[in-house]
Amino acid sequence: MTQKKHLKLKKKVIYIGLFVLTLLTFFVNLGLHFYQNYKYKQTNEYKLINLGYTKEEATLLLNTFNEDEELKNILEMKKNDKLIALIQEKYYMKKNLERYLAYMDKNKETSINEVVTLVNVHRDSNYYENTIEANKDKGILLNVNKYYYLSEEYVPENLEKISIRFAYAGNNIISEANNAFYDLCKSAEQEGLTLIVNSSYRSYENQVNTYRSIKNSKGEREADKTAARPGHSEHQTGLSVDVFEKNNQSTATFKDSEAYTWLKENAHNYGFIERYPEGKENITGYNAEAWHWRYVGIDVAKKIHDENITFDEYYAFYVEN
Repeated sequence: MTQKKHLKLKKKVIYIGLFVLTLLTFFVNLGLHFYQNYKYKQTNEYKLINLGYTKEEATLLLNTFNEDEELKNILEMKKNDKLIALIQEKYYMKKNLERYLAYMDKNKETSINEVVTLVNVHRDSNYYENTIEANKDKGILLNVNKYYYLSEEYVPENLEKISIRFAYAGNNIISEANNAFYDLCKSAEQEGLTLIVNSSYRSYENQVNTYRSIKNSKGEREADKTAARPGHSEHQTGLSVDVFEKNNQSTATFKDSEAYTWLKENAHNYGFIERYPEGKENITGYNAEAWHWRYVGIDVAKKIHDENITFDEYYAFYVEN
């Protein structure tokens, strides 16, 4: 009888011990849950979700803005429905975020794609404002436009005369571009097209005269649409040519010529791009110029051609960025 009581007592102790252990485990897990929940609420993911972003959007933002100061700025803003679309744009650049948002705020009807493009190429500033000196260390990728300028003294190295077989006398471009242009012209000849250059390298002083002449006859606004101000002309780089077909040297009709069609389809294989294409005026800052072709090297020219972007866009994203 005593032994049975002892066994019952032992079982009771075991049951009580299991109950206490179960209770203890429950409270430990509950406490751990509350602690983990508390800790999660301190995370940036939770704070972003609390702002109204989905978990997937929060993950994207965390992967994009991985520095404390950047995340702090995002967390201090109200949820921006356009922010996710903005950072998913192919040519989005993190350094331009504040400028994108400011531009969108002032231009509410502009698409996000266009906002990214325009801000990247500095179109959120007026032409010829906030200009900086062009980076001459970029070689054949030197960018000169209405925001980047060359000094009055700048003269490119290795200028060579373009063969009078494909240019009027006195035309010069740098050696590498000259060799590529010669090959391009020989290929065009095989298609029955004779290309001819009527303008190439121009000094700063020559551009002064060119711009002044147009300005005096048509006014500054019209001059800025068709000609660069001194120091801002790509012709000063020695990398550009104004090229026509020998039987069609009209700026008004060259875009409808067989030569232009051939250049559009083939010039990139020799390292040349159409510098001011039609439909891109708001990016390049100039009226379309079917005759103005720029040497950038074969690899870059093919990329620009394949992605259907301007040199300004390429430079901003792939070089300057």
